[in-house]
Amino acid sequence: MVRENRAARVGAARTNLYDGIDAIFAADRERPPHERSLPWLEARDGITVVIEPKPHWASDMRAFRASVREYCAYADWTANGARARFFGHIDISGDDLIRSARKLIAREIADGQRT
Repeated sequence: MVRENRAARVGAARTNLYDGIDAIFAADRERPPHERSLPWLEARDGITVVIEPKPHWASDMRAFRASVREYCAYADWTANGARARFFGHIDISGDDLIRSARKLIAREIADGQRT
């Protein structure tokens, strides 16, 4: 009985955490692309990419293929879609970007930095 109650509380807390993370991502997506601070998904011509927000020092954002370690310039992606020129990347896929951002937000929520 005690284990069941604990499991239910943990499940509810995890659900609330996921809902909070999803709400933060949704609020960020309401901003124009060049003002966003979190990665987001875009799909065109049968390809899904994750857009990495532009760091202050970069000239453009990058679009990473979702499950492949390849990227292209965001300007190339918006102009050419699936015909954009993708380059190999040694470390990162779009899935990795989303996963890292979600972990960061979860840590900030746990530390009380976000609500």
